[in-house]
Amino acid sequence: MDNYSISDNFSLLSKLMDIHGENSFKAKSFATAAFTIEKLPSPLKDIPREEIFQLKGIGESTGKSILEMLDTQQCSLLNHYLEITPPGILEIMKIKGLGPKKIATIWKELEIESMGELLYACNENRLMLLKGFGAKTQESVRQNIEFYLANRHRFLFAEVAAIGQELEKQLQELFAPAAVSLSGAFRRNSIIIDEIEVLIAAPVATVQQQLAALPGFTLVTTNDHNLLWTLDEKIKVVTHSCAPARFPATLFATTGAPAFIDKFNAAGGAAFIHDAPSEEAIFSAAGMDFIPPFLREGANEISLARAHQLPQVIVPEDIKGIIHSHSNWSDGEASLEEMALAAKAQGFQYLVISDHSRTAFYANGLSVERVLEQHTLIEQLNKQLAPFRIFKSIESDILNDGALDYPDEILSQFDLVIASVHANLKMTEEKAMSRLLKAIENPYTTILGHMTGRLLLSRNGYPVNHKTIIDACAANNVAIELNAHPRRLDIDWTWLPYALEKKVLISIDPDAHSIAGFKDIHYGTLAAQKGGVTKTNNLSSYSVDMLSEYLHQRKQQKNILL
Repeated sequence: MDNYSISDNFSLLSKLMDIHGENSFKAKSFATAAFTIEKLPSPLKDIPREEIFQLKGIGESTGKSILEMLDTQQCSLLNHYLEITPPGILEIMKIKGLGPKKIATIWKELEIESMGELLYACNENRLMLLKGFGAKTQESVRQNIEFYLANRHRFLFAEVAAIGQELEKQLQELFAPAAVSLSGAFRRNSIIIDEIEVLIAAPVATVQQQLAALPGFTLVTTNDHNLLWTLDEKIKVVTHSCAPARFPATLFATTGAPAFIDKFNAAGGAAFIHDAPSEEAIFSAAGMDFIPPFLREGANEISLARAHQLPQVIVPEDIKGIIHSHSNWSDGEASLEEMALAAKAQGFQYLVISDHSRTAFYANGLSVERVLEQHTLIEQLNKQLAPFRIFKSIESDILNDGALDYPDEILSQFDLVIASVHANLKMTEEKAMSRLLKAIENPYTTILGHMTGRLLLSRNGYPVNHKTIIDACAANNVAIELNAHPRRLDIDWTWLPYALEKKVLISIDPDAHSIAGFKDIHYGTLAAQKGGVTKTNNLSSYSVDMLSEYLHQRKQQKNILL
């Protein structure tokens, strides 16, 4: 059991103890231990056992529980509380805005033990009768429940990518020599997946018989052309069936978004689909270049294909450096040197280290003194690692009034500044726009980080006028981050064409808090492809020399050169 699993167990245990009204000091001790363990630089399993009890925040009972988990992969105290807690309460714990104390009140005073009961209580204004609950709290809980219920059977593409690819391979082997291909939103690399669609050139009855025998598949509904299954009781799988001769036409029809199919048909393409020998032949007969599946969304790709002007979209290999990363100077896992060495070993030319700024106390943000200390270390490492380079950066909080988190004399010390909102996320559009526009107009802002603050399937972003923000970035020569973390992918890819039209640079950045986080560039690139981004309009595709020159010229333009 690794540190994160042990930390998660302690965090859950602390909340359950609070819900059950146990001694608050004891509950807090497990929460403190969870925080300590998550930040440890070394795995607990590698620390001598007697030294575990000497770690700050680890006491006798927490230490014994750690040893139990290391030895048995179980935590008996946590198991006890899980056994005496209704399953519905465990689900309610997933609702944002409800802490253990409020959940305990709802459970004990209203005898609510399920999500449905809680939503009903909100709609009946029963939460307002409880001490500590007002109209605003009740409405927030109601909205968060509806958001949760609407999204609980949906998945990030990154969460199911490997499952979908393995499923395709498994079914190709099972139905060989019949053709089998992924289709639908999965084949288009959509960032949210409701179901995995697979096309099989075999009769429905044959598909039903074969898949019913596979472990994990449960049939839900049937019709003449497709079957709906659940895989491992959580992921929906739709299998489309067709005759072998109809495979290319059916693959084309099931891959494109409805808006794409409508526009293709309206452009006269429908006549070329039925008997086509391949998807390439369909596009060729319609007088178009081949449109890759990820672009088949119904935007302007058909007109571009007819004019032979489809972009040569970016691929992961085009990324030359890691922009936006965090070390253990703030809330990252690895040291600055470890992050740099890993980036260099993976073939990148540079690392932009952008730890959190001083207001982000929850993330060990850097004080002015620590900024200068880090810069000294960067200069030393750059001498050792040349021609690889570490760029001095910061992810500066955009403060409530839109200001950045340091005075100009400190901001001028950085090679580049990523400006992001992290606090006070519940804003009106007017407030959000005021903050963002002021930050964009700051001459030291180089990149606008995760524009809306969204967390996919978890938190809607604050409301913004995308066009106004993009226009402001164009006017102030500020790049827009495409945050590549699979849970962010912010800016949304649907706004990328407008940004490119306005000649705004995109920056595909992993926001890596660990070395493993570098790999998220893959998902950022997939999203960028959907928006038609090429390597020429992506900042992280610049070579180390190109980036250095770009940053120098930008500072010159802004009159902020040291």
